Amino acid sequence: MKRKFLIAALLALAISFAGCTANTNTTTPPSSTTTSIQTTTPSSLEGTSATQLETTVESVYANTNQSVVNIQVNLQASASNPGGGALGSGFVWDTLGNIVTNNHVVDGATRITVTFYDGSTVEASLVGTDVDSDLAVVKVNTSDVDVYGIKLQPVSVADSTQLKVGQMAIAIGNPFGLEGTMTVGFISGLGRLLSANQNAVGPTYSIPDIIQTDAAINPGNSGGVLLDLTGKLIGVTNSIDTTTGTNAGVGFAIPSKIVQQVVPPLISSGHYEHPYLGISVITLNPDLAKAMALPSTQRGALVETVTTGSPADKAGIKASNNPTTINGQQVNVGGDVIIAFNGETIKSSDDLIAFLARSGVVGQTATLTVLRSGKQTQIQVTLGVRPSS
Repeated sequence: MKRKFLIAALLALAISFAGCTANTNTTTPPSSTTTSIQTTTPSSLEGTSATQLETTVESVYANTNQSVVNIQVNLQASASNPGGGALGSGFVWDTLGNIVTNNHVVDGATRITVTFYDGSTVEASLVGTDVDSDLAVVKVNTSDVDVYGIKLQPVSVADSTQLKVGQMAIAIGNPFGLEGTMTVGFISGLGRLLSANQNAVGPTYSIPDIIQTDAAINPGNSGGVLLDLTGKLIGVTNSIDTTTGTNAGVGFAIPSKIVQQVVPPLISSGHYEHPYLGISVITLNPDLAKAMALPSTQRGALVETVTTGSPADKAGIKASNNPTTINGQQVNVGGDVIIAFNGETIKSSDDLIAFLARSGVVGQTATLTVLRSGKQTQIQVTLGVRPSS
C-alpha cells in the first residue's frame, strides 16, 4: 500500500541509512571497546536524581552491551564503495546464534563476520531478509562462539505500542566502527512513516509506527538497539534525517512490535509475508471532506485506487473516480472512506498502514468500516500476501 501526498514537501531532507558506513579497507575494526555516553541533565535531575539516573543508565549498558555486535560485510566493489565493505550493528536474538540487524546492512554481502563485545570475531551466514521492514537475521555457529567462551545473551523485548513521547531512550551500536558506543536521548516522536526500499523498481511500501529519537545515531548504528530505561528493546536503529550524512538530532528506529512479528518467520522460513489489501489511500482532510459533502470534522483514510484482482477489489472496495480541484491541485474523490479496521478507529492513512502491519495476518478476514456516499457500512476483506517491492 503506497502512501501519497496531496501537497509536495517544501524542504527536502536526505534520508541517510544509519548503519552502512563504508569500510574501504575491509579490515577488522579495533577490538577495544569505546564507550561514549551523552546525557543532558536538567536542573530538576541534579543531585540525587541525577546520580540515580546515571546509575540506571550505567546498569543498562553493563547488562546489554554484551548482546550488541559489530557486523562487517564484504560487498562487490563499486564506484561508490571501492573497498567493497561496510560496517553495521546487530544484536543477539536467541541462544541459538540468531542475530538481528537491518536488511540494508547485509544486502548484497558476499561474506559476513560478527564481532562480539570482547573483540572475538566469527563467521556468520544469512538466515533471512525482509526488504519491506528493513530487517534481516544472520546466524553464528554456537560452537564457534563457544571457542571464545562467549555466552549468547539475548536482548529482552518491550512493547513499543506503549511508548510515549518524552520517555528516555538509549542507543547502543557501532557508529563509524566504534564498538560499544552508547548515546542517550528521548523519544521525540511516534508513528512516523519511512520508505521501506528507496531503490525499489516495483511497488514501494512504508514502515509504520517508526520511533523518532534524538539519541545520537550515526553511520554504523544501523541494526543496533534502542532501549528503554529497563534495558529492554523498544526499536532497532535504522536511519537519520540529515543534510550532512551525520546525526542532526533526528534518528529513526523500527519499533519492537514489528521486529517481534517479522523476525520469527525470518528464522523459520527465511522470509515474512506482509498482509495486503491492495489499495492506495490518503488522509481525509477538511477540504477533501467538503468535496465529498461530508462534515469538515470527518476523519479517515480515503481510498484513491484499488488494484485489480487484489483482496480489496474482490471485496468490492470502491476507489475515487470523481476528479476535482483542491487548492489548485487535481485529485480524485468519491471513494470509500475507511474509518475503522477490525474495530480500531482510523483517522488517517498512517493509522490504516499501522493497524494493518500490527494486527493484520495473511488469510485473516478483516472487517473494514467505511463511509460510502456518506453512509456507514462494513465490508469483509480476506487479507492477501503483499507483492514484493
